[in-house]
Amino acid sequence: MAVKIKTKDGLIDISNGVIATVVGGAATSNYGVVGMASKNAIRDGFDGILNRANYKRGVVVKSEDNEITVDVYIIVGYGLKISEVSRNVQDSVKYNLKNQLGFDTKAVNVIVQSVKVLDE
Repeated sequence: MAVKIKTKDGLIDISNGVIATVVGGAATSNYGVVGMASKNAIRDGFDGILNRANYKRGVVVKSEDNEITVDVYIIVGYGLKISEVSRNVQDSVKYNLKNQLGFDTKAVNVIVQSVKVLDE
């Protein structure tokens, strides 16, 4: 499924994979985010950190009109304040979607799938 934007010159289709890459890059750039997690870890049989090629497994995009709602599944580092990390992820995802793709986001829902102890 793709998000469609109507412009005066025609129709623009942006695939969910592109949106997932932008969202995943924005989410993982925040301090405290160890990586992206699969939204269906049991079904996918994968309980680890997703690489860039698989960000779409950790992002759910829903579109209405010209606004989108995004669910982001992340893994947070142990010992960090989860609410602050989540708020930072929301802010950076909204910012990147607006500046890179021109989308207004209705909501960015952050779901913390796991907490990982960071190696020192």
